[in-house]
Amino acid sequence: MTLAHVHDLHRRRLGRNLGLGAALLLFVALVFGLTLVKVGQGDRMHANDAPGAARAASGGQP
Repeated sequence: MTLAHVHDLHRRRLGRNLGLGAALLLFVALVFGLTLVKVGQGDRMHANDAPGAARAASGGQP
């Protein structure tokens, strides 16, 4: 016993799911691309590499 007619609700839900999936895929591709660019440039900035962090770690001595 199968459904022969696809209800309009299912069609709209499918369209919404495909749109959301495409948006998610674009977001993941954007983050991946930004990561590749950052790694490719050799930018190794860490949380403790902020300006002034070395001075604060050495007790405030310039």
